[in-house]
Amino acid sequence: MTGLQRHGWAVFAAMSVLFFVGVFVTYWAEARGNPMLAGVDQTASATQSGGNFEGKEVRFGIASSALFAVVTTDASCGAVNSMHDSYTPLGGMVPLANMMLGEVIFGGVGAGLYGILIFVILSVFIAGLMVGRTPEYMGKRIEAFDVQMATLVILVFPLVVLVLTAISVVSPDFGTSQLNNQGPHGLSEILYAYTSGAANNGSAFAGISANTLWYNSTIGMAMLLGRFFIIIPVLAIAGNLARKKAVPPSLGTFPVTTPLFTLLLVSIIVIVGALTFFPVLSLGPIVEHLLMNAGQAF
Repeated sequence: MTGLQRHGWAVFAAMSVLFFVGVFVTYWAEARGNPMLAGVDQTASATQSGGNFEGKEVRFGIASSALFAVVTTDASCGAVNSMHDSYTPLGGMVPLANMMLGEVIFGGVGAGLYGILIFVILSVFIAGLMVGRTPEYMGKRIEAFDVQMATLVILVFPLVVLVLTAISVVSPDFGTSQLNNQGPHGLSEILYAYTSGAANNGSAFAGISANTLWYNSTIGMAMLLGRFFIIIPVLAIAGNLARKKAVPPSLGTFPVTTPLFTLLLVSIIVIVGALTFFPVLSLGPIVEHLLMNAGQAF
């Protein structure tokens, strides 16, 4: 479509790096088992698969379940072949993080492409700042309006998810009363519910009775805001770029077809996600992981 196939491969490479890291981390977390199960043999052998097999089907096992969990949250799929709520803390954090990044890894149905393009625009803009030149993408100059709209896309999603999660966790009458688990795992369950809704994914962490007036209403609101309030600024960027005249590349144009661009794109995706969601993840799955390794109940 663009005549820059090498650029397509560079974006594909960035998605592939994030995808395989997610698969490896999820499999590693599940295959090592649960250290709190003292006296239980969780090693793999000829007679048992080993690892954390809770919530998984024997037809698929840990490897296929971990792969499926990552794939279904990279795209707006929502189908599951294992219970994500039964994953170890870090194993469950990866599907959660995939949706928090906007399902940009190979893309959600109808939405993944513009999600990754928002990060591409931000990457090109940041690269332009580093070299001191006006950033360009596909021959079009990236200006203040484009960056403002891209920033709006980046901010709307976490604003919806985090605000609704915060209200729920401090409301024992209609928020935490629906949880089967308390502590950091309960926070992860609420966070997953709103993240899945806003990301238009549909998978569930379970462990939470979401069929209530509060959760039905607010998750529906998260779906509405998380999709349409992102589509609008994306369309604004598209319209603004379409009106601009293409300019030929110059020596100051940052190439978007190199491994350096792939590295920059991956870094921007991870850094933006880490800065936005790391605090709540540290209170949920990360602290749960530390408690699990310390042998404490969570």
